[in-house]
Amino acid sequence: MAREPVVYYFPLMTPRSVVLPASCAVGSGSGEPLTARQYSEPPHAYRSPFQRDRARIIHSRAFRRLAGKTQVFTHGYSDHYRSRLTHTIEVTQLARTIATALGLNGDLTESLALVHDIGHPPFGHAGERALDEAMRAHGLRFDHNLHALRIVTSFEQRYVAFPGLNLTLGVREGIIKHSRDYDPGEHPELAEYFLDQQPPLEAQLIDLADEIAYLAADFDDGLSSGILDLAHVRAHVALFERYYSPMETKHPDAVSERLIDECLKRMLNALTSDLIMRTAEEVAEAGVVDLAEVRRATRRLVALSSEMEALRREAKQYLGRHLYESDAVTPEHQRAQHIITSLFECWVRDPSLLPANCASALALEGAPRTVADYIAGMTDPFLLAQYKKYETLCES
Repeated sequence: MAREPVVYYFPLMTPRSVVLPASCAVGSGSGEPLTARQYSEPPHAYRSPFQRDRARIIHSRAFRRLAGKTQVFTHGYSDHYRSRLTHTIEVTQLARTIATALGLNGDLTESLALVHDIGHPPFGHAGERALDEAMRAHGLRFDHNLHALRIVTSFEQRYVAFPGLNLTLGVREGIIKHSRDYDPGEHPELAEYFLDQQPPLEAQLIDLADEIAYLAADFDDGLSSGILDLAHVRAHVALFERYYSPMETKHPDAVSERLIDECLKRMLNALTSDLIMRTAEEVAEAGVVDLAEVRRATRRLVALSSEMEALRREAKQYLGRHLYESDAVTPEHQRAQHIITSLFECWVRDPSLLPANCASALALEGAPRTVADYIAGMTDPFLLAQYKKYETLCES
C-alpha cells in the first residue's frame, strides 16, 4: 500500500519566487574587491578565493579545537549533545541552503558560517563573560568576533610567507560584522572593514542562521537531557506547539521522541523558509538591486517576518529561563567562570608561568591580553587540566 505523503506545514517556494538580483551577491572572481587578501598570492588553478578560504578555515587548528568547546552542555553530560563544532556544522548547512535559495554567494556564506564561532573561548558564553569581566579590570575587553579576527590574521601560523591564514577581505569583514556593528570612532583599527556601511547579505544571514540552528538544537538537547519538560514546553512555547500538535494528531501512537524530532524539523523548515521569503521581500521593498545598494541601506535586509520573529524571541527567552539558567546547567557555568577568572588572575600576576612561545606576545601586548588570548584558545578539557596543574597558585 502506498504511503501517505508527509505534510511539512511550511510554505512551498519556487526558486524563481525568491532569488535576488544576481548583482546583490558578492562576486567570486579574482579581481573582485572582496576577494583581495592582506598578502598577495597567485590565483589557484581551479578554486575560487572563497573556496580557498573555506579550506583554510577547516584545516586550521582553531577550527579543530571547536570540537572540545561547550555549546550549552559541558563535557561529561553526553556525547550526543552539541559541541561548538557540531553547532558550527549545522549553521553552515543552514546558511548554505539560505544562500542558494536567494542566489547569493554560497562559498562566501559557507566560509563565514564555518568561521563564525572560531573566536569563542572554552565553556561557551559563561567563558566569554568571565574573560570579558577579567579584562575590564585592566581597562580592556574581550570580544569573540574581534578575537576571531586575531586568530585568522595572526595566531594561526600555517605559511612561511605570511602570518595568519591570509583570508579574503570578504571573509574578514564578515567575521567582525556578521552579528553586530562596530563604531568607527571606537575601532579605528578596523577602518578597512567598511564600518560605516552594511555588510553584504552573505554576512548578514549568518546571524539569523545561527539563531535558527541553535534554537532547534537547544530544544533537542534540552528535552533529551530531561532538563526541559515536554508538557511545559508545549504549554509555553507557541512555535514548538505549532508543529508538535499536528504531528501528535497525525501519529497518535508515535513515541514522544519521534514527535519531537518531527516537530523540530518542521520548526527549522518554517523558520528557514520564512527567512528566505521575508529577506526577498525586504530587498524588493527597499528597491535594492546590487551590492552597493545593500551597503547603503539604512538597515540590515536579512530578516524574519514580524510574526515569526516574535515566535522566535519567545522561544529563545524560554530557553534562557529554563535551560541556560537552569539549576542543572548554572553550577557548571559558575564553576567554569571561577576557573577562568582564577587562571587569568594567576597568570597575569606571574606571566612566567605561561609557555615560552608567549614571550613575544607579552612584550608586544602585555600580560592581560596575552593571557586572555591564551585562555580563549583552549578547549574545555585543556582548561580544566591547566587549572588542576595551577590550582594551588590560583587559590592562594
